[in-house]
Amino acid sequence: MIEASCHCGAVHLELSERPNVLQSCNCSICRRVGGPWAYYHPKDVTFTKGGGTTVAYIQGDRTLAMHHCPTCGCVTHWESTDKENADRMGINAGLMNPADIKGIRLRHFDGADTWTFLD
Repeated sequence: MIEASCHCGAVHLELSERPNVLQSCNCSICRRVGGPWAYYHPKDVTFTKGGGTTVAYIQGDRTLAMHHCPTCGCVTHWESTDKENADRMGINAGLMNPADIKGIRLRHFDGADTWTFLD
């Protein structure tokens, strides 16, 4: 199990397992958020504190809801707005203890132009 929390501690998550890979994306929102993403099935993510209190920002194409803590502003996760594609969510790996994710491969994804992995 991996734990993650925002800066102020208002939002805490428990993740079923250590991610196999982290992803850095350069799309217009991810490059501004800056955190690497770890991907999970929603059933493998438990909000132990602050569940349902995060604030969603839904960007231009309206496919993802990017959530942040209402107190400290840390981006915590994203969820699909499309019920048919709701089998994956992104967790901001910057909220995890660095020791828990040490050595995990970081892949770079070109979400800005080609929609392909750069490495």
